[in-house]
Amino acid sequence: MSTERLSATRRQILAGTGASVAGIAFAGAFSELFAGTAAAAPAGGGALPGNHAGYGPLVPDPDGLLDLPAGFSYKVLSRQGDPLRSGEGLVPGNHDGMGAFAGRRGRVHLVRNHENRVTAPIGVPTVAGLTYDPGAKGGCTVLELDGRDNVLGERVGIAGTAVNCAGGPTPWGTWLTCEETEDRAGTNGYTKDHGFIFEVDGADPHRTGAVPLTAMGRFQHEAIAVDPRNGIVYETEDAFNRPFGLFYRFLPNKPLGGTGSLRAGGALEAMRVPGVPDLSVVQEPGTRFEGIQWVPVPDPLATETPIRFQDFGPKGITHAQKLEGCYWGGQAVYFVSSFARAKDGSAATHYGQVWKYEPGPRRLTLVVVFGPDTDVQLPGESPDNICLAPTGGLMVCEDGEGAQHVFGVSRKGEVYAVARGAQNIGTPEAPEWGEFAGVTFSPDGSTMYVNCYTPGTTFAVTGPWK
Repeated sequence: MSTERLSATRRQILAGTGASVAGIAFAGAFSELFAGTAAAAPAGGGALPGNHAGYGPLVPDPDGLLDLPAGFSYKVLSRQGDPLRSGEGLVPGNHDGMGAFAGRRGRVHLVRNHENRVTAPIGVPTVAGLTYDPGAKGGCTVLELDGRDNVLGERVGIAGTAVNCAGGPTPWGTWLTCEETEDRAGTNGYTKDHGFIFEVDGADPHRTGAVPLTAMGRFQHEAIAVDPRNGIVYETEDAFNRPFGLFYRFLPNKPLGGTGSLRAGGALEAMRVPGVPDLSVVQEPGTRFEGIQWVPVPDPLATETPIRFQDFGPKGITHAQKLEGCYWGGQAVYFVSSFARAKDGSAATHYGQVWKYEPGPRRLTLVVVFGPDTDVQLPGESPDNICLAPTGGLMVCEDGEGAQHVFGVSRKGEVYAVARGAQNIGTPEAPEWGEFAGVTFSPDGSTMYVNCYTPGTTFAVTGPWK
């Protein structure tokens, strides 16, 4: 799961999981996270009566699924275990990263990852022409919606992949789904190597099929972001153990060539920050590094040695623990190290970093950082998936203990609860809540789509977003 964290300027504790506002003011550098976004208004329209930022307090859902502010409503689009409308099988679980794409006649194609390992009780059904490895249970499903979020169709987008965690959209309207594993053929029942990126066309999955984009590297992929000016793809690696992951860029042979163009190959490079072997040692927001270097990856397929173990020469390469979220904004790409722990082998400890890389001047800047030696707190616990909101600001999914939230963060730095998951599994004596994931918006900005990871549920949330 991708864990994306934001920093605040002063310590304030969220007053219980039922709180509707987490009055946190963010540092000035935080505004950089929204660079290049078209929206100018703060998400949520600023403060509401009663000192509630955003949309006001959350109202308990009588059906026990999703608590929202007054004036908002949700629709359950899909639930784990229900029949797929295509008749291909059952809806898989472990709903994770997701993207929404415009279709014909106002329709929306919602491409949804399933982070299934071989132990998943419901795998993505295998479909001829859309299955990479019949021994794997991960993949994507696609929902087709009309302009009122009615489900017109639901089918397999790709099958036979493994641990599909996050990914990202392309400028030409497809989804790149990422395998967060390095398992080889012959392990865990797999018949093929895993650790690749695959392209999924939500409008017509058979156009993209189940073809691994091998030139983009074989490693524990997390997320991607595409530079819309030249088609360069930036990739994060969420490695769990030392040596930790790398930050990559892929230079395609057919930049911005459209659906299928990434199959033409290209060059994979890893980022080197001169003199900095581990990004965790950087603790001061605003720290800049000029002259960032990009080093060719010796063996992108990791045929014998995982990439992060490979020899990048006497100057080495730059690692970071838990490299996860990645998105493009303005003239730069932003990526996240969700945390670093010295006890795990990191050079230093922090509770999250957001980095900004500007390709033009080859400059890397630490935008925000929090804890443990700062006066920083976050609402709730363990933020995860993140997206830019069309009304300005961010939406952040929570992945932690207790009740789970989707938080909004305005362009002014106000943090407020947008949704809270009601108890999904467990008992009143020992409640358990499924984390949120895959938050994204419809192309026209009128609907927020979000997943409950388990039990897998996809919601469409509408209301007075502006």
